[in-house]
Amino acid sequence: MRQNAPDNRQLLVEHIVNGQTEFYRLAMSYVKNRDAALDVVQEAIVKALSKVDTVREPAYLKTWFYRILINEAMNHFRRNRNLVSLEEVMADRAEEGRDPGERLDLYDAIERLSLPEQTVIKLRYFEDLKLEEIAQATGTNLNTVKSRLYKAIRRLKDMTGEEIDYAP
Repeated sequence: MRQNAPDNRQLLVEHIVNGQTEFYRLAMSYVKNRDAALDVVQEAIVKALSKVDTVREPAYLKTWFYRILINEAMNHFRRNRNLVSLEEVMADRAEEGRDPGERLDLYDAIERLSLPEQTVIKLRYFEDLKLEEIAQATGTNLNTVKSRLYKAIRRLKDMTGEEIDYAP
């Protein structure tokens, strides 16, 4: 175990305790189910605590944990994407008679983005991470993050017809 591992463990625990609401919200944005979101967060915490001694630089704990959380959420999403709850089917049927444009709001539009685009939008605007932090959290090149963000913003604008502020 590295010398700074106990410090990293304490920093990670503090980060988890302080950010639990944000982590749940982010997981929920992927899995759309309370219990599943709680499971995703719990799995991410277990993985992070078991691997915290591999973190060399305490400054990267935040983005490192986000990476684990996003991976867990995406894994859950991929495993369960073909399962549709009865509530979703009934809600879709109840809204069939309405104009599709009336049903589309920003959150619906975000759900229509690709997973990488959703991740960049959610981390940037919901979690208030900087582009560099998003690149670290997703293990992606900074230019790729920028490209995904710009593309996602353009797609959201097209889908909603609204101007979306870009603030790097």
